[in-house]
Amino acid sequence: GRSYLLARMNLLLADQLAGKSNVVILDSQRWTALAGKEAYNDKLWFQGKIPFNNEVFLEAVGDLKAALRGFLGQARKLIVLDLDQTLWGGIVGDVGMEGLQLGGHDAVGEAYADFQKALKALTRQGLVLGIVSKNDESVALAAIRQHPEMQLRLEDFAGWRINWEDKARNVVELAEELNLGLQSIVFIDDNPAERARVREALPEVLVPEWPDNPLHYRRALLALRCFDTPTLSEEDRQRTEAYVSERQRSELKRQVGSLDDWLKGLEIVATAEPLGAANLARATQLLNKTNQMNLATRRMSEAELQTWGSQPGQAVWVFRVSDKLGDSGLTGLASLRVSAGQAHVVDFLLSCRVMGRKVEEIMVGWLVEIARQAGAEKVVASYLPTAKNKPCLEFWQRSGFKPAEEHVFLWETAADYAKPACIRLTVADLPGFSVHPLGCPSRRGVGENPEACIANPAPNSRGQSQALVSANVLHETSTQGALP
Repeated sequence: GRSYLLARMNLLLADQLAGKSNVVILDSQRWTALAGKEAYNDKLWFQGKIPFNNEVFLEAVGDLKAALRGFLGQARKLIVLDLDQTLWGGIVGDVGMEGLQLGGHDAVGEAYADFQKALKALTRQGLVLGIVSKNDESVALAAIRQHPEMQLRLEDFAGWRINWEDKARNVVELAEELNLGLQSIVFIDDNPAERARVREALPEVLVPEWPDNPLHYRRALLALRCFDTPTLSEEDRQRTEAYVSERQRSELKRQVGSLDDWLKGLEIVATAEPLGAANLARATQLLNKTNQMNLATRRMSEAELQTWGSQPGQAVWVFRVSDKLGDSGLTGLASLRVSAGQAHVVDFLLSCRVMGRKVEEIMVGWLVEIARQAGAEKVVASYLPTAKNKPCLEFWQRSGFKPAEEHVFLWETAADYAKPACIRLTVADLPGFSVHPLGCPSRRGVGENPEACIANPAPNSRGQSQALVSANVLHETSTQGALP
């Protein structure tokens, strides 16, 4: 009947729009279902041709606002949780692990287990979990590791602060450890006093009112409309794993003396690749979300970024970073515009997850080499200050580039840029590209070897090298002396 036909039409529409990252599909049937018997109002229809009651529009507005927050990069990323009476029933320090209400054939225990399952499902959507609890750390961690009904284990948490200190201070410390802003955090605690303390001390943190009855915890979590994002990249899905790897790196750093020894021990590999269809969605996400290490803080849609990078004299590269402890994914982006013998660094940004590991220097070295090959004599980076990108300014101030004027930095391509020996740079294995640790004694290039060079690729249909397609475009247009 009509319901079946309407369902088929909606499924077809969803399939057609599935690949459109700038489109969010909203479920209007959900709005009417939540409004229940109050969804429709005959009086409103006959008097004003308004088919729905206000409750339906309130639900619609909630979804619309959540979608807009996602597009604007304002979705929450970290859920900070209490333990006792929040993740499980009971006080673990008093009743022990065996006395906790969790799972089993008990209504309350089952409710706590279902709440944990809902949290775990959110981690598969890119959300990160953390713990802030007043407890004995060894006792609490033992319960998480060993309780047979725990749905969440230690590897599901990016970090924790389990002690007897002020929870507001612990939230701040955890955010700093994870390199996340307070505006990214949701704090969930059963205790009204603790909620009030965090809400008052940290107004940027979202502290929802929480049900007294744990049977309602799962529903309260799913009712929060602050986690929606328009796209979900592989990096998002693996975010918790990335934080666990970062915790292991921190532990290794404490064991190793110097920074250089620590970085060398990580065996870092950075991979450069040109902007393309396969990485466009993640590159755009990174461009729009990165604040601290961001030279210009441009915000663009996928179409705008793709169009900008395809213009003559302009090119965009992305960088993937991995080490022996894990893959951080696509975490860097840089772009150049060549004009009148100068290469201008338009975008230079790096995820906070890999800041401070000399990946910045590798990216700059790559840009200097590309600029040299494009015929530019100078590389110019102009820093545009924002409230959050001071770390980027501090990097360029120590980068070795000469300050030309306030917030403008200059490098002459006749000189080689010093490359950190602790990172190996490769070129992506893409059509026209070869995975290649840039090491060739016959030419200058980028990588840990001062004599490194770009791989020799197969020629394209015009007989030109495609290993650095974007560099070729830069070279062709820069010799013309002007950009369109």
